[in-house]
Amino acid sequence: MFYLQEKMVSMSQTSPSHVIHAGISQHKSGYTSSIFSGSHNTNASRHNMTFAFPRDSLKTTLNMHIDATGVKFSRGKRVIVAASPPTDDASVSAEPLTKEDLVGYLASGCKPKENWRIGTEHEKFGFDLKTLRPMTYEQIAHLLNAISERFDWEKIMEGDNIIGLKQGKQSISLEPGGQFELSGAPLETLHQTCAEVNSHLYQVKAVAEEMGIGFIGIGFQPKWERKDIPIMPKGRYEIMRNYMPKVGSLGLDMMFRTCTVQVNLDFSSEADMIRKFRAGLALQPIATALFANSPFTEGKPNGYLSMRSQIWTDTDNNRAGMLPFVFDDSFGFEQYVEYALDVPMYFVYRKKKYIDCAGLSFRDFLAGKLAPIPGEYPTLNDWENHLTTIFPEVRLKRYLEMRGADGGPWRRLCALPAFWVGILYDDISLQNVLDMIADWTEGERQMLRNKVPVTGLKTPFRDGLVKHVAEEVLQFAKDGLERRGYKETGFLNEVAEVVRTGLTPAEKILDLYHGKWGQTVDPVFEELLY
Repeated sequence: MFYLQEKMVSMSQTSPSHVIHAGISQHKSGYTSSIFSGSHNTNASRHNMTFAFPRDSLKTTLNMHIDATGVKFSRGKRVIVAASPPTDDASVSAEPLTKEDLVGYLASGCKPKENWRIGTEHEKFGFDLKTLRPMTYEQIAHLLNAISERFDWEKIMEGDNIIGLKQGKQSISLEPGGQFELSGAPLETLHQTCAEVNSHLYQVKAVAEEMGIGFIGIGFQPKWERKDIPIMPKGRYEIMRNYMPKVGSLGLDMMFRTCTVQVNLDFSSEADMIRKFRAGLALQPIATALFANSPFTEGKPNGYLSMRSQIWTDTDNNRAGMLPFVFDDSFGFEQYVEYALDVPMYFVYRKKKYIDCAGLSFRDFLAGKLAPIPGEYPTLNDWENHLTTIFPEVRLKRYLEMRGADGGPWRRLCALPAFWVGILYDDISLQNVLDMIADWTEGERQMLRNKVPVTGLKTPFRDGLVKHVAEEVLQFAKDGLERRGYKETGFLNEVAEVVRTGLTPAEKILDLYHGKWGQTVDPVFEELLY
């Protein structure tokens, strides 16, 4: 699901205006942001940089965002952040955006290698330790308020409801079914990333244990039906909830019953973006196999090693999948913009309300012909928000998101970014991967995508198995981390064990289910407890 990497429309990710205000007001976390502030992960938010854009209208739009600053209310010592909208009425462009502006927005993510960072996100299920039932929103609100008070996080509100927290460049947000997500800050090393995860889990556990609440690291809700899952009070999710059943049979399961871990990584140029995008797409099924950890549905084995991955195959195929066009010779930022323009919209945010635009065209919006708000044109915030509603296996924003892994225990939360950093942030390893996948066909890539959720590392590929591909790729990742020089290869130990044994995490818990657990899933809540 990091499918809401927009991380709360009500957070800085989709609202440059709010973060600019935070920087100007010397807010206590002490960080300032560039105009193009991506939330926690990766991007311009961590460097004050100026970009050259194709047209004056883009600059005008950005300048007007500065005037549309969010409002902060201080209550005692605590800072409360009013839900900064993804788009504010004041954020009006002097002239309509063009496609060149949208391309320029993506290109603004390019940055020199010394400025590349690692942004990790993970989701987890909260549950009552006695009954194993999912956390209610009331429990989640209590947890968020207590973490805020005890550990000095800012509260993120939507109306009267607390829906997340922010501290510096980290944020905590809620997925539709209450999955608790940390969106980490952009960090330089995997040591910093893993320390951030550990700190977060410590803070969450310190409060949750007092409440009789635990958190489990798994890719799909193992026990409860969809009707048992609470619904979070976030406006955008209501629109998605109504739209999902129209475009796929599993979209509501994606929203309410899945958890993931992802890493967001930078690129230096359009050419570098293309190389990383292709490597990421081709190898995403390998990562899905290595991290497969969702074999149970409603108390029984579901026939998959990664049910979470399978769910994406029938969620909404207009906005998910393996993007074969990325391998076309003509691919670049412009082609991704063309693709994104054809992905149906979900909503627009105006006058503190979500306007349902589900199924409508962003191209019509560009032309001022969006039926619910005729005559209005999109801002860059609208575009940024739209990009977060696209869910392919690798997603392009002003950075690349690797989206193929199931949620899991903390060691795997550190291993996932290690795997991708070793491959994508080292020129030699990246080239080795590109050479390896150069003759993989579109059909083969799709076959891996389809079969790996079922058979994992045992999936046949050419004259061997996915396990053999994983062995080679793991070596590339390890070599890449060695060459980085930060002594980070230990973070791959968890993955190395999976490759050595050929057993995915899902197969290990399935063995426990059929053996020691006596064919009940309840012990998984203890086995995978954070």
